[in-house]
Order: sequence, then C-alpha cells, then structure tokens
Amino acid sequence: MLVRSDLPVPLIKDLLHHLTICQLDELQPALNHRGISTYSAWVGFLLDICGQKHVLDVHTEEEAKHRVMRRLFTAVFYGFTNSFIKRNLTDLSSPSFLMAAAKCVRHFTLMTAHKPLQGLTAEQRPLLNLLEKHIRSVGVSQCIDLKKKTASALYVLHRLLDHGVATELLIHLQSPIVLAWLLHGRGSQHMNPELKNLMHSKKRSCNSAAASASADKASCSLGLTVRPSEDQEDQVPACKRSKMDCVSVEEEEPNYTMDPQALCLLFSPCNGPSAGPCPSGQIHRLEIRNCGSDSLAVLNPALPTFFCLRSLTLHSSTFRDPDVWSLAGALRQLFHSSCSSLTHLSISVLPHTDFVEILLDSIPTVTSLHVEIQSVMGFSPRDPRTAESHMSDATNRTGPNRRQNPGPARAAAELRLEKLTIKVAELQTDVHCITSVLRRSPHLTSFHAAGIRLPTGSSHSQLLTTLSESNRLLRSLILEDMKLSDCLPDLLNLLTVCRLEELSLNDCRLLEKCIDQEEGLQQLVSALKTLPSLHTLSLAQNRLARSVYVLAELFSGGSASSVKRLDISSNFIQPAELLNFTERLKTHCPPHLLTLDLRKNPADRDPHTWNTALKGLRPFCVLLVEGWTSTNMMADHISNM
Repeated sequence: MLVRSDLPVPLIKDLLHHLTICQLDELQPALNHRGISTYSAWVGFLLDICGQKHVLDVHTEEEAKHRVMRRLFTAVFYGFTNSFIKRNLTDLSSPSFLMAAAKCVRHFTLMTAHKPLQGLTAEQRPLLNLLEKHIRSVGVSQCIDLKKKTASALYVLHRLLDHGVATELLIHLQSPIVLAWLLHGRGSQHMNPELKNLMHSKKRSCNSAAASASADKASCSLGLTVRPSEDQEDQVPACKRSKMDCVSVEEEEPNYTMDPQALCLLFSPCNGPSAGPCPSGQIHRLEIRNCGSDSLAVLNPALPTFFCLRSLTLHSSTFRDPDVWSLAGALRQLFHSSCSSLTHLSISVLPHTDFVEILLDSIPTVTSLHVEIQSVMGFSPRDPRTAESHMSDATNRTGPNRRQNPGPARAAAELRLEKLTIKVAELQTDVHCITSVLRRSPHLTSFHAAGIRLPTGSSHSQLLTTLSESNRLLRSLILEDMKLSDCLPDLLNLLTVCRLEELSLNDCRLLEKCIDQEEGLQQLVSALKTLPSLHTLSLAQNRLARSVYVLAELFSGGSASSVKRLDISSNFIQPAELLNFTERLKTHCPPHLLTLDLRKNPADRDPHTWNTALKGLRPFCVLLVEGWTSTNMMADHISNM
C-alpha cells in the first residue's frame, strides 16, 4: 500500500497502522516534518512481536522504532522465524528492511551460520559497510573452529572490530584459542603462544603453496602475515591475488588464513580499490561468559598491557580460589603499569566475600565494582594457611613482576569506588568485609546489595549506620532480599544525611515487626518527603497490601514528593485496596506524570474493581500492569516466606 505524506493529517493517522515496517520507516521523516508522530504505529508493531500483554516502558517513537528493529534484525538476518515474521515475510525479506534495521541496531551477534555471513562478503556488502558505521558491540555466541574454514566469520569480526566503530566484545563460549584471536592486536601487547604457533603453521602452509605456484598468478591469495605489531623477523608479505576471482571462497580455501590483513585481501571486491594496511581496533569493554580456568589462562597474561580496556566482566558458575588469585595478580600488574584505563570490574561468581576487598586492593583505580558471591567449603582466602601459596602462584603466572602482591596493600587505603554492587547467595555473610569496603569509599554514589543474610539475632543496623557515617555522597541505594524489619530507625536516619535520587527496598520485610504497619509506613513516607532529590522509589515485595494507601501521602501538603517512578509490584494489593489508594491519590495528585508499577498483584480477585481503580489512575499515571492469576500469586507468596 502506497501512502503519500501530503495526505490530510486525519487520514494519515488512520492509515498508519496499516503500513508495513519498511513503509513506516520510509515515511517517518516526512510525517515528523508535518508534526505527525509514528509512536503509536511502532508500539503496535512492538506489541504484535512481544504479545499484547507485554509491559512496554517506551516513551518516544525513536525508542519504540529502535526496539522493533533490534527485535527483528538478528532473526531476519539469520533466517529464523516466528509468528510475526511469518505474517510479514514479504516485507521483512526485502533487502530494504535489513538496511533500515541496520541503522538502528548497535549490537551484532555473530553465529556460525555460513550462508548469511558469506552474504556480507558478496551481495550484501553494502549491509556490512552500514553495520561498520553503527555497531558498537559484537557478541560471539557460537564456537568458531580456527582450524577449519570459517574465513567469512573471521572477516566479519575483523571488519566490525578493526574497520568499524565497535569497541565492546561479548563472548558467550568456552574457547581459549578463539578468545586469543579476538584479543590479539586489539589492545594488549601480549601474543598468546598457542595462537602464535597456529598462525605460523598457517603461514608455512601458505608459503609452501606460493613456492609451487606459477610466477604470473597470485596463488597465495590466502597468505598469512603477522600483524605489524609483531617482530620484523616474523613478518611475511601478504600474497595478493590480482583481484577477486569469480570463484567461490569455499572452492578456493585450501590454505585457510586467520590473519586480518590477509582476510581483507581475500574478500576485496573485484572492482574495488587495492586494500591498504588494515587498522587495529581497540577493545574498551570485554565480557566473557562461561569464563573458566582455560579462558583466564589466555586473559591474565594479556591484562598487564591491556591499557585501553575500560570495562571487564567475567562470568563463571563459581571461580576457584586460585583463579581469583591469578586474576588479582594480573590486575595488580595492570595497575602498576600506570597506564591502566580500567574503571569498571564485574566478577561472578566469587567463592568468598573476602575477595571483594582483595580485588579492589589489586586495582584501586576501579570506580565501579559488581560482584556476585556464592561461598564454597574451605578456608577463607585471608587464612594464612592458604593465602601465601595462592599469592605466590598468582605472581608466578602473570608475568615478571614477581614482587607485586595481589593481596591488600594497606587496610586503610582510600578507594575510588563510586558504584558498588554486591549480590550474595550464602547462608551467612560476613558483613564486616562489606562495611570495611564502605568505610574506605567516601566517593561512593551508588550502592546495591542483595541477599545478605546475618546470623540469628544480628541486624543490618551496622550496615546502614556505616552508610550514614561514611557514604554521605550516596545518590542511589538498592537493597534487595534483606531483612530490615528491625532497622527502620537506622533507615530513617540514613534518609536525613544522604540526598538520595533512587531508593529501592525490594523484599526487605520493612513492616514485618511493626505493631501498626500503617504508622511505620507513615514514618517512612514523612522521611521520603524531605528528599526533594528523590525521583525513583521501589517498595516491591514488601507485603504492603492494605497499607498501600499511605503511599498516596507522598504527594500531600506543601512538600509534595518529587518521585516520578513508584514500584509497588508484588505486594498482594487487592482490588479494593488499590481503589482506596486511587481515591486518596486523586485528592493529592502528583505534580508530574507518575510511572506506577502494579505488576504481580492479584487483580483477578475482582477485575471490575481493579479496572475501576486503573481508570481513576490513568489521568496522572503511566501504568505498568500485566495479567496475573491468584494461583501464581500464591506460589510467589510461598517462595518469599
């Protein structure tokens, strides 16, 4: 269906929801020029893709459009199907869709499906050129066998990481040799020995082929060269074919290459300009999932000279103590180089809480730390019976700087931490390790803790007191799955000394020990109203139930709260209780549009009353709701008992 952008506005608005994705994308600039928003049409596509009950939190047409394109690009590119793609196959299978979507996607997931990747080296090369300009992060989700014919995959990675603007790399596989190839020449000066041997074996194969070839033919078109950063004695000029012959790569790949420069020569267009030296990309953000000891054996030697790395995220089911010590040693050497750019570190899952401070002492320049901890049986890493041997192993593995100790340098040394996230899964947590870090972090602006459990009879009062005394610059406080029922006075005191902008107290049993729950919640509301900086408040999973009406008082009186987002999901709020909240909120309307999260509350107990309450809220609230059944609610209730 063709739609002219100069049609009357009412007619265009009626036709918007009948346009295809490609048509809507093509017409959007002209429609926007006339003051016509395409937001509702993009949201319609998004609901059609995700399901009508899906909760959407998108506020602009560009945000909705980009989410639609991101949802569809990978599936369409690799030939996956779902019900939406099947219904719109004619539109989505056109080359114009992938070109339009490529302008919106920022992450490219590389899978080893050969045909789509080979297409990027041939008829879909314009798409690859477009991806080079827009892709910021690259994910490798399937194993690449460097000993087999995967030149297309390596070429696409090379173009995105070296010729494009991508500086973020996400690896979702266990393959040390692939990790070594991805890191080689993209930040660190280290050359993995196994990769070097493999590349040299390919070079010898190529040289042999070149020696037997005819002098007037570029028979070594798949030749291997070591990149310019390597020693001169290892360099071999790339043997370049005159131009790309019209023979498939699959038929001409007897001497498989892994070298990026040679890959560019291999896939140069027949009529394209001669390729010059390839640039070397820089990895600023690295994330490795399924990171085992083999992956660390590749990463750790590279870290001491990985000067451009700004963010490092490592995931493992549980790191072993020697693995963490070895990583700490490598980070310590990077810190002592005085050239480190690393500011964000995320490690999961650590075997001991003590390792939090040990890692921070290894690289004190980190400003953001995210750790997940699951204790394992054995000695504490600070136990002298184990620490000495682990520290010795760490320094021996990570390089010549053997005098550097990855353990704590000075217990009282100030840290540069601004953001700290600690998620714990253990029966009991030594909170002293956490409070020690907090006392050393006067610049902390964000603290997120989850799952911290104390021995029977203990209280989180010490943690909250430490925050009040040592972290007065705190702007974001998120506490989850922690028993704070006896800490209301400490929490109220914290609210008087910190200018919080975000407060989340999810599943903290806030009112569990209050004789009068409404009175306890009223005290919290009164304290929150004194924070003009607060814009986000979450009290999910606190069994507020019939006490929820008290939260309407946030916006009463002359000092109305500035909260713009309120999460009261999973609070067992009955329809009648929500209606009571609605009526009170009508008399104290928020001074601005309020985003209200009501998900996972038993709306099905009385759908008519629930819908009446929602109708009353809609004039001054953006509602986040979804279908929920009481049977699921009971299961959720039992799981949180």
